[in-house]
Amino acid sequence: MSKSLYQTLEVSENASQDEIKKAYRKLARKYHPDVNKQKEAEEKFKEINAAYEILSDPDKRAQYDQFGDNMFGGQNFSDFARSQGGMGGVNLDDILSQIFGGGFGGNSGFSGGSFSSRGAGFSGFGGFNGFGDGNSGFSEDLDIHAQLNIPFDLAVLGGKHKISLNGESIEFKIPAGIDNGKSIRVRNKGKKSKSGAVGDLILKISVEPSATYTRNGDNLTKSFDVPLGIALFGGKLSVPTLYKDVTLKIPKDTKNGQKFRLKELGVKNIKNGAMGDLYLQANIINPPLDSLSKPLQDMLEKELLKP
Repeated sequence: MSKSLYQTLEVSENASQDEIKKAYRKLARKYHPDVNKQKEAEEKFKEINAAYEILSDPDKRAQYDQFGDNMFGGQNFSDFARSQGGMGGVNLDDILSQIFGGGFGGNSGFSGGSFSSRGAGFSGFGGFNGFGDGNSGFSEDLDIHAQLNIPFDLAVLGGKHKISLNGESIEFKIPAGIDNGKSIRVRNKGKKSKSGAVGDLILKISVEPSATYTRNGDNLTKSFDVPLGIALFGGKLSVPTLYKDVTLKIPKDTKNGQKFRLKELGVKNIKNGAMGDLYLQANIINPPLDSLSKPLQDMLEKELLKP
């Protein structure tokens, strides 16, 4: 994601506030119109001041770090600033105030938000009132951006999910196999403009961890208990999976941590529909010593502890 504000101040994206302040002072002295008489010095000076206004404010910087130059219609900040400054006297500060709010004299059009994993409750809505593609002037972003936390099983299996937004119950489908960081677009559930246009609800997925399964791409791993007797002499065990119960044949002399592969019982690949695999990892359970007869205890002690 391009972030040209940092380039304007000639600092890295990880720059501290002190580094940003020092860079601003250095550039402001260099391009101040009273000092620099070059033709474009004044425009450059305005860009530097605007960039510093944004990056020196933690809230504005956090917004910019999230959306980058998308806030300027995808343009780098220099091109954006000059295209706005040349639009019949449009004030760059007025435009930035509607994007970021606060110090530019406007009200912020952005507030972060997230949904609970059970879909009950909404703590705010995202999106920004972005401006300018360099050609069409003002272009309001009507999309609502938020984070949606979902249970691990729902992410793997998919299914219908319901949330509440501004008093409205919204139901939509979670695709099987969705992973952290992916987004779901719910059409026509965004903000409405005065002209009647409607944006979308864009939900960034955060998958809750599972106490049972570990996911690695399209594959799953799960630990299952194996009694010592079956581990030593073999047998059959019924093991539940996300899709069905399976009967697993355990060979003699199974080791602790040994894995058994079950084909196509993992995660569905969203792009090609192929199923990943499930790996069952044996966790051998020793019986309580007191549950064994005294003769058997003596025999085991003799056999297992002999030099």
